Amino acid sequence: MVPSFLITFRETLEAALVVGIVLSYLFRTKQAKYNSVVYMSVVVGILASIGSAWLFMRLAGGFTGRAEEVFEGVTMLIGALLLTTMILWMMRQRHIARELEGRVAAEVAGAHRLGLFSLVFIAVLREGIETVIFLGAASLASTSNNVIGALAGIVAAITLSYAMFVGSRNINIKTFFNVTSILLILFAAGLVAQGVHELQEARLVPVGIEHVWDVNPAVNPDGSYPILHEQGYIGGLLKSLFGYNGNPSLVEVLSYLAYLIVVVVLWRNVKREALKVERR
Repeated sequence: MVPSFLITFRETLEAALVVGIVLSYLFRTKQAKYNSVVYMSVVVGILASIGSAWLFMRLAGGFTGRAEEVFEGVTMLIGALLLTTMILWMMRQRHIARELEGRVAAEVAGAHRLGLFSLVFIAVLREGIETVIFLGAASLASTSNNVIGALAGIVAAITLSYAMFVGSRNINIKTFFNVTSILLILFAAGLVAQGVHELQEARLVPVGIEHVWDVNPAVNPDGSYPILHEQGYIGGLLKSLFGYNGNPSLVEVLSYLAYLIVVVVLWRNVKREALKVERR
């Protein structure tokens, strides 16, 4: 439930911020006549996202056996890649509001309703498609990701956006993005390891040492699972959140660690570049 919440919260919040910035600019410049264009683009973007979700589910249900394992492994790796690029891209957008307002101003000045429509539509559709892929990868990685968590994330993001733009609340959005980014990076690392596991099942990636450790003992006498078992209370939670595996192969462990090392290096480089830009 938590990964689903984080994914939809983050993606919905990003889309809502774009829409909020556009509407706020139109309000300040007394161009509210274009609000209907923004609303229409949001509706069409959401419908297109729902269509992409339907297409993904149809595609995901069409594989069996080894093809299914390959599809799941590739989907998890793509989801991890998109999550990483999305997080790093957002870190670079220090002046996204100013740049977005400049683009809106250009479209409004030229009375380009289609241009304004496309601007918001693409932003909403991009976040929607990313959400579909992320949730798809999360559902393949763990059966505990559900619709309730996803809906809760959407509601929380819309509520926060409303408080920021309508309620004029001074909310430190940077803190929200930093915290969710760290959690999503750990989640993406789990997707990488689980994606590698699926490709090992499909015999496309070597196993090496089959079990570096094994904390998945037999079921307790009362039928319950030990606490660190993948289906135990803590083990199941860690599996849903961070891709925990009670008996991983050596390649899975190495892929998990390698991903974290690469992302930490990229994160530091992006922060260093952003600081240099701000000092100019």
